[in-house]
Amino acid sequence: MKRAFLLLAAALVALTATAQTQYSEIARLRAMNETVRGIRSMADGEHYTVLEEGDIRRYSYRTGGSGQGLLPSAAREIPITDYSFSPDEQRILIASGAKTIYRHSYTTRYYLVMEGMLHPILNEATAPRDARFTPNGERIVYSDQNDLYAYEIASRKTMRLTNDGAWNSIINGTTDWVYEEEFGNTTAFACSPDSREVAFLRFDESAVREFQMMRFDGELYNEAFSFKYPKAGEKNSVVTLWTVDLTTGAKRRIDTGKESDQYIPRLGYTPDGRLWYFRINRRQNLFEMVICEPNGAQHVAYEERARQYVERVDDRTITFLDKNRFLVKQESNTGYMHLYLYTIRGGLQGAVTRGEWEVTDVVGTDGKRVWYLSTESSPLRRALYSIRLDGKDKRRLTPDEGFYSIAPSQGMKYYISSFSSATTPNRVEIATGEGERVRTLRTSEDLRAELAASPRPVKEFFTFRTERGDELNAYIVKPADFDPSKRYPVLLTQYSGPGSQTVQDRWSLDWEDALVAEGYIVACTDGRGTGFRGEQFKKLTYGQLGALEVEDQLSFARHLASQPYIDGSRIGIYGWSYGGFMALGCALKGLGLFKMAISVAPVTSWRYYDTIYTEIYNNLPQYNAAGYDENSPINYARMLDDKKTRLLLIHGTADDNVHLQNTIEMGRALNRAGKRYDMMIYPDQNHSMRPHDTGNVRQKMIDYTLEHL
Repeated sequence: MKRAFLLLAAALVALTATAQTQYSEIARLRAMNETVRGIRSMADGEHYTVLEEGDIRRYSYRTGGSGQGLLPSAAREIPITDYSFSPDEQRILIASGAKTIYRHSYTTRYYLVMEGMLHPILNEATAPRDARFTPNGERIVYSDQNDLYAYEIASRKTMRLTNDGAWNSIINGTTDWVYEEEFGNTTAFACSPDSREVAFLRFDESAVREFQMMRFDGELYNEAFSFKYPKAGEKNSVVTLWTVDLTTGAKRRIDTGKESDQYIPRLGYTPDGRLWYFRINRRQNLFEMVICEPNGAQHVAYEERARQYVERVDDRTITFLDKNRFLVKQESNTGYMHLYLYTIRGGLQGAVTRGEWEVTDVVGTDGKRVWYLSTESSPLRRALYSIRLDGKDKRRLTPDEGFYSIAPSQGMKYYISSFSSATTPNRVEIATGEGERVRTLRTSEDLRAELAASPRPVKEFFTFRTERGDELNAYIVKPADFDPSKRYPVLLTQYSGPGSQTVQDRWSLDWEDALVAEGYIVACTDGRGTGFRGEQFKKLTYGQLGALEVEDQLSFARHLASQPYIDGSRIGIYGWSYGGFMALGCALKGLGLFKMAISVAPVTSWRYYDTIYTEIYNNLPQYNAAGYDENSPINYARMLDDKKTRLLLIHGTADDNVHLQNTIEMGRALNRAGKRYDMMIYPDQNHSMRPHDTGNVRQKMIDYTLEHL
């Protein structure tokens, strides 16, 4: 018995060492998948800039060439985090370095490049962030420690625009935690086209409860980091809209309606200078775009209602074409995400796109046509189209079947496309607005050569029907030496969150591919509630997060187990964040179906998660307690069959998004139920296991899978 154990241990060590080599190889290959960084279109629509070797280089879309370096030598010695041009493109604002606040926000150092010289600016600021040129290019508006400022370039003087900002209390011009995370925006101010005023949001988060996240940082005494985090059903910030005059400093509050418990996720100015803002009720099933007239009157220029929820808005939900016309991207009319033409006074003018497919992004417009990405060829793919605003003369512009992303030029004269498919790494090209290819920027040639010399297994896409009759999209990755007469262990990887998509026809490699190289099969399905198959399919999970999604993953596992080449006794499941919530639900409700489950940074009760995300999909807990409790993994801890299912919980202690509280309470429930499980804690790492342990956690998951599956 002892000798057999030693042989098994030796084999496992050898296998793990091999997997470590495979993971290093995957990381190396991923780094070879080429892209272009920092693309900005110039105002003439004929030139663009990119970040290359510490410089900002200007190229012609049409001819390319060696490009023109725009930075003085001194500027090439500082790390560039971001950059923007002044409206006349004679000056460049550079953000250098980043001290992270949350997922998207950071403070930085700012430099101004003008007249061939590099100038440090905002030197009096303590923690500057979110800096923007005014439209006339004479000032730079920025935030510092929850207050707004305007820096005048000519005089080098700073004007303080607000003075009541305070940590965990008042925020002016930047967003609070939940707006940043869920509306994907950190800048909460806009400058009028005439550069005379700044509109901004003021967040009063004094009534929002604090969450304390422990920091260790290698110090003798740990320290609590406290920040305002509104959990489902709890109080949000009270958000108000203001304007400030850049000449006098006078501030004016804008009436945003009687309801204070609402969201104002975007604001701006129409091309002719009228202030507008988005308004969404707490339930998130009513969305309005409000226009403010010069005489102080307001009117709702666009309104959308839904029985369950209106899909979360972003910068492309509404696109202004001119002072009167705008495009709306919405799904409520037909059940599929499409484009509609509106006028500010006349309302709906007509549908621009139609069909049982979805517009996924508005790329750009020239005022006569609109360019957009859609799923028309397949929900798994993205292709670029253009169409007239009257809905006629639709043209497909991208030729290949796979996944495109697009960076447009001003006026849509050209665009830069990045393309990949399951079998093809990134290819970056320039084309005219008519789709005529101009030239190729990147081909990932070295990566293609290596893959040709040593082919790797790729995704095979298929659909399967569950016992309930639902048809789901899926993929499977088989070992290179796959033999259908043999039986293989399989790992299910998934995310499963509302509106998400994991089954996509695009090139990718990740830690799971190290398992494929070791003789495992990896498979994935997008269950009910995921996106890009229409509103009805996506909203099936409303009010019962984790119910139907778990059913679908269990069905997928049973489907795979029925295949002759799958070892049904060796099925595992993995997920991160919402996927971690799902992996737990499957492990507990699977009744031994899964031999192993890995749950990273999981939500274990939606009562612990934030207002905006949770309530849009699950309503408030005050009105839907069952939707919060009936599918919480905490309440099913007793169902873990720990003799059949090996469970690993992983979490970072500095996860400000899905708090460690979730895993702690899951562990408490498992302990009380007398269940055995494993746990891996990453000190001071956030939701993505940054800044230090993104590689370590993946190697841990490889090792754990090899040992227990």
